[in-house]
Amino acid sequence: MASPEDVIEPLAERSAACSLRRRRFSHDFNYLTEDELDSLMSSSEGRPFFLVHRLSEIKGKDVPYLMPGVSVTCRLDNTEKHTRRSKVSVGTLYTLNLTHGHFHWTIKRKYKNFQELHRDLYKQRIMLHLLPIGRFAKDRQQMRTMLEEMPSLHGTERTRRTSSKVKYLEAYLNCLLENAFCRNDSSMLDFLSISPLSFVTDLGPKGLEGPILKRSGGHRVQGLNCIGHHQICFRWSLRWLVVKDSFLLYMKRDGSSIDFVLLFDPEFNVKVGRVDTGTKYGVCFQNYTRSLIIKCNSYRQSHWWSHEINSLAQTCDFLKMHRFEGFAPPREGTLTKWYVNGSGYFADLADALEQAKEEIFITDWWLSPEVLLKRPATDNHWRLDEILKRKAQQGVKVCVLLYKEVEMALGINSEHSKRTLMNKHPNIKVMRHPDHVSSVVYFWAHHEKMVVIDQTVAFVGGIDLAFGRWDDSQYHLTDLGAKEKTNRVTEEEVGDTIDGNGTAHGSKPSEADKQAGQAPRDLTGNTKLWLGKDYNNFIKKDWVQLDRPFEDNIDRTQVPRMPWRDLSAAIHGKAARDIARHFIQRWNFAKIFKIKYKDNFYPYLLPKSHSTADSLPFTVPGSKKARVQVLRSADHWSAGTCESSIHKAYIDTIEKSEHYIYIENQFFISCSDQKTIHNGIGDAIVNRILRAYREKKKYRVYVVVPLLPGFEGDISTGGGNAIQAILHFTYRTMCRGEHSILSRLSELKDQWVEYITLCGLRTHSQLSESLVTELIYVHSKTLIADDRCYIIGSANINDRSMMGSRDSELAVFVEDEERVPSIMGGEEYQAGPLTLALRKECFRVLVGAASDPSINIDDPISDEFFFLVWNDAAKTNVIIYDKVFRCLPCNSVHNIQGLKEYMSMDRLCDTDPDQAKEELKAIRGLLVHFPLKFLCEENLLPPRNTKEGMAPVGLWT
Repeated sequence: MASPEDVIEPLAERSAACSLRRRRFSHDFNYLTEDELDSLMSSSEGRPFFLVHRLSEIKGKDVPYLMPGVSVTCRLDNTEKHTRRSKVSVGTLYTLNLTHGHFHWTIKRKYKNFQELHRDLYKQRIMLHLLPIGRFAKDRQQMRTMLEEMPSLHGTERTRRTSSKVKYLEAYLNCLLENAFCRNDSSMLDFLSISPLSFVTDLGPKGLEGPILKRSGGHRVQGLNCIGHHQICFRWSLRWLVVKDSFLLYMKRDGSSIDFVLLFDPEFNVKVGRVDTGTKYGVCFQNYTRSLIIKCNSYRQSHWWSHEINSLAQTCDFLKMHRFEGFAPPREGTLTKWYVNGSGYFADLADALEQAKEEIFITDWWLSPEVLLKRPATDNHWRLDEILKRKAQQGVKVCVLLYKEVEMALGINSEHSKRTLMNKHPNIKVMRHPDHVSSVVYFWAHHEKMVVIDQTVAFVGGIDLAFGRWDDSQYHLTDLGAKEKTNRVTEEEVGDTIDGNGTAHGSKPSEADKQAGQAPRDLTGNTKLWLGKDYNNFIKKDWVQLDRPFEDNIDRTQVPRMPWRDLSAAIHGKAARDIARHFIQRWNFAKIFKIKYKDNFYPYLLPKSHSTADSLPFTVPGSKKARVQVLRSADHWSAGTCESSIHKAYIDTIEKSEHYIYIENQFFISCSDQKTIHNGIGDAIVNRILRAYREKKKYRVYVVVPLLPGFEGDISTGGGNAIQAILHFTYRTMCRGEHSILSRLSELKDQWVEYITLCGLRTHSQLSESLVTELIYVHSKTLIADDRCYIIGSANINDRSMMGSRDSELAVFVEDEERVPSIMGGEEYQAGPLTLALRKECFRVLVGAASDPSINIDDPISDEFFFLVWNDAAKTNVIIYDKVFRCLPCNSVHNIQGLKEYMSMDRLCDTDPDQAKEELKAIRGLLVHFPLKFLCEENLLPPRNTKEGMAPVGLWT
């Protein structure tokens, strides 16, 4: 049998692929291995989930729908009378309860259906006798095990005398089901309402199935139903409907492919009758994205379907809104693990990806296929695209959903990411969304970051699988490897000479240089942690030429990299299935919306049942149990639904906090005025501080944000319009204007410093014999409260992330269920073990306790820690960094003129490096106070005549 490598199509010419943007593989690759086939033929506990992705292959291999060796038993429980179409004669409807292994289901059949089954089986038997064709050999072999005569539908004379009709019909059907030929015949499968998906264990109970006529149209998505034409222009198609415990679908009548999936949600509703469906005996299923209409054979059948579907859906968690008006409820006893920085996160993710057996789901704002998950790398084994290729070759379906950027505004090159991954293997599917013109979405982004493995383990948080994200608690500024640290970049490293600002000089790169940038060099003996574009300082120079990933973006001998601080989490079980469901909702939504994804190469995805979620084939090491709720920001454009549960969770957590909150976030834009800013997180902070002040209780607010926004710009000349725009709204939140936090705390006068501290992070090092410093870019999206709960996700503190109607986001709210002894405000306190450990890990590095064990971080609200450890370190560090490096931003620069004068002064690191080194020895940790007076005399909003000034204000908020 051919291996997967033998059937892969040859790679097209690169130039043609780039110009036409055609995918390398034109069809899916369903390679059913011998092991998979054996597992299908021998499974007695239910079908494996991979069958969902092998429907056409299963059909070609004649794999029986029923589990071999597992009996099917039928019990006729009761009968009911029904009026026939003549409205005169009355017929009998039989209720059949069926069992196959641990699956149980109920069907209703008329006596006429038994007659049709008997006739079809008899015809098939005669045909096999008369047509000795080779492909029927297996059927003939099964038929030989049958009695010479088929059992009589009317029973024997004795059974007719001693038994009711119900009994001998039951005996008749059970007799047929004992024979492999009869029970696997298509007429029997139709009679029993069985399809290839009936007995897939991870899809939950068998549910309701049967042939239906479905009407086209009904999509409640902008662009798919133009001016109501679907109400008059439609067609009816014969399909097979499958209803499970949290979704329904219809597939081709032969079971070879799934044509549509409708997830249950709070708007799910079943309506019956001509008034609601526009057709006789119609049934309408509605959710957020579609009104699906089917046609039944009779009034009774339509009401039976309606009743059974409603019964199945009763246990579904997704039919109602939950806490914070979220789509998913809190999940008790969920295994979870937090990560600070990308090193541990990437390593655990790499190991988890290797465990994948069925599916891998990935969605990112930006994805770099060439990113390395374990470092330092001495080969390509742990490169993301190589891991995904390896799993795809093993039959795992890899589905990647990327944000399709506006190319003029962003340089993340999602087209390169898509093409690179899809050229690896046909089992890797990549969609990009949205189409900006058709969806009329120009300013909002898919910002969530998430990986799900087999719908069992999920990774969520702020870390994209992209360049620049990997870091550890050392926050290195340099990475020259084991090579000699020179002031000149060798041609071998970069291919060009690059100045300190990252501007390339020299001759035009040769074709060999271009190829070197596209393919990695030999990594044997490599000691560098950041290769090629992974080494970056995006404020000095943003990423460019991402299709040349192994070429350096900046001169690493002259320009320090910008460290990256971020948090993420691993989730197991039911909460992981909630995250997977969110991905599936977005994937299926994008497939419906974009015409290019409508073919079968991009499959519809099915959510696994929560009834099997507690069976974990593997777990992430170090995970502990807690209560976990999945939260999101979603809108009609992004997922077909509306939700802002992250925003509500933030506000609720702040309002209910008793002792402190700790915020790490990439943005801090809040304090609602109902005009420019709408999210209420800043307002909740103000109200909570005022409450503590009035009650004379101790309460602390820690806020850590990046010292500068993540846009390219020279801060020594003002930073550029984009940097200044974000700074304007950040200062508007913190301290400038009537809506700011400090302005609204005027009641406290100078006592506000006892309640809130606003900080950034900075570090220093030596590069090419020169002292260098750089801010640490805080990309985290985290809230910790009272050492008992925390939120980790992708949502920034701004309207874009929090409102739900803008960027799409994902987060988890984790609450400790256990308690451990701790201290709070000098008194004994019962803290949550997971949250306590996370808070201590954050504080340990930020205040320098990692290098000085004498620093006590046990009590987060004590005066000693708040003033003498946290604030004293931040104040001292600012003084030293300003003295040594004259860092920007700083409090002593109030306007552009002052900025010029400040930058013209000599720096101690240049005039007296030895003295500078002595001064730097007093640096403790990474904290520096946020410079609240920087450019306070300037209007930082972009001028109206610039492209930034012409953009809507919502772009920045």
